[in-house]
Amino acid sequence: MASPLRLSVCRRGDDDRSRDWEVDAAWAAVRAEFQTAEAELSRFRPTSDLTRLNLTAGSGRPVEIPRRLERALVAADRAHRVTGGRFDPRVLRDLDRLGYPGASLGSDAASPDGDHAAGTRVVERSRRARVAVSAPVDLGGIGKGLTLRWAAARLDRRGVTRYLLEAGGDLVARGPGPDGDPWLVGIEDPAGGPDPLGAIAVEAGAVATSSVRLRSWVHDGRTVHHLLDPRTGEPAESGLRAVTVFGPDPAWAEIWSKTLFVGGRAAIAGEARGRGLAAWWVTDAGGLEMTPAARSRTAWVDGEAP
Repeated sequence: MASPLRLSVCRRGDDDRSRDWEVDAAWAAVRAEFQTAEAELSRFRPTSDLTRLNLTAGSGRPVEIPRRLERALVAADRAHRVTGGRFDPRVLRDLDRLGYPGASLGSDAASPDGDHAAGTRVVERSRRARVAVSAPVDLGGIGKGLTLRWAAARLDRRGVTRYLLEAGGDLVARGPGPDGDPWLVGIEDPAGGPDPLGAIAVEAGAVATSSVRLRSWVHDGRTVHHLLDPRTGEPAESGLRAVTVFGPDPAWAEIWSKTLFVGGRAAIAGEARGRGLAAWWVTDAGGLEMTPAARSRTAWVDGEAP
């Protein structure tokens, strides 16, 4: 998923070396979860189950897929409906067109009108594990959020009670950190500055960020990024450079961070407050702003209490 993966686990006792094998086993379980998700959900792998499904997009022909991929598509479909179409994974052709290609879908693949229509379903199920998609799907962000959810569930089942699991800046935390206080999660400067703009105190929950810092490039003489507005098929011109959301679930934190980014600076404060979201955002001018729910979770901003 093009993301560095890191697991930090707090020991039950400072000198408890006998439990090293439990931490090693937990790490192996996390890696296995991400490897399986990559094999099924990646748009970059020619052999992935998602690529196999995308090759049939627009044909109306149901394809049998693994249960994990089905769950991801159903989650993306629900997110599409809940957000009024501002979250829509059917942007793969536009990413290809803008110079961020995945696995080849072939020149003959169907490309019907209405790929970004808010009223259409992302996926149609004929029966369990047999689905059809109207347009090629990119499950990048939500796929990572779901995999964090599934990996965290495996850690919980193994009895790991104090950990922080991070995949490329998105994360899940359980229990207090090493010093007994909440984990401190930095708010990255999307302009590339070396120091975080602030820190979030997290003890139980998830944090996800949608940012233009890492995935911006020049295409046909203009700077573009990967956070597309599905209504236009173009990079969102929102007056924002990054949006971070805290919530109980990493997949929905990811969904709302992207949805709020696409909605733009003019609407983000009202919508985030209206939905009770803890959200932080960095404007094009470099300013950090946040909702009241976010302020109560902010440990510091620019080195001082918020």
